[in-house]
Amino acid sequence: MENQDEQARFEETIMPHLDAVYNLARWLTRDEHDAQDVVQDAFLRAFKFFGGFHGGNSRSWLLSIVRNTTYTWLQKNRKRELATVFDEEIHDIEDTSSNPEMLLLKNSDHQEIMRAVEQLPVEFREVMILRELEGMSYKEIAEMADVPIGTVMSRLARARKQLQQTLGQRFQPGVSK
Repeated sequence: MENQDEQARFEETIMPHLDAVYNLARWLTRDEHDAQDVVQDAFLRAFKFFGGFHGGNSRSWLLSIVRNTTYTWLQKNRKRELATVFDEEIHDIEDTSSNPEMLLLKNSDHQEIMRAVEQLPVEFREVMILRELEGMSYKEIAEMADVPIGTVMSRLARARKQLQQTLGQRFQPGVSK
């Protein structure tokens, strides 16, 4: 009976976050099948360690497991991708007057936006997805990623700036795609 109670508690606590979990894994792996594998592994880990979860923010707890599972998976399967970091000189981004949010509102070309986000280095994609799509606070992201809040803010600013440049070039008035 105790095992059934634990399983029911797990499902009640964790399953509402399935979309957020898949969303994060999908954006970090950039592949729906790889994301499904990561989510499955993450749920197995979450179930295994659920006895140690004593309440609190279950969504953040689960997303941390997904994040760690994804990085482990990337380390095994795409080590080169993790080595790609933002280099200020290589990725120099000139400032333009439009901001990414306005570009996204004005130009709803979903495929272009998805491609631009997928081109971001993994640590930038991660903070962008957690902040903008999952609505997590800087503090929650910092705790999950085990980095200072300033690092989260810097990564997010650089991600936005890189998106601004990429999308700005694609959506300039009078410029064909």
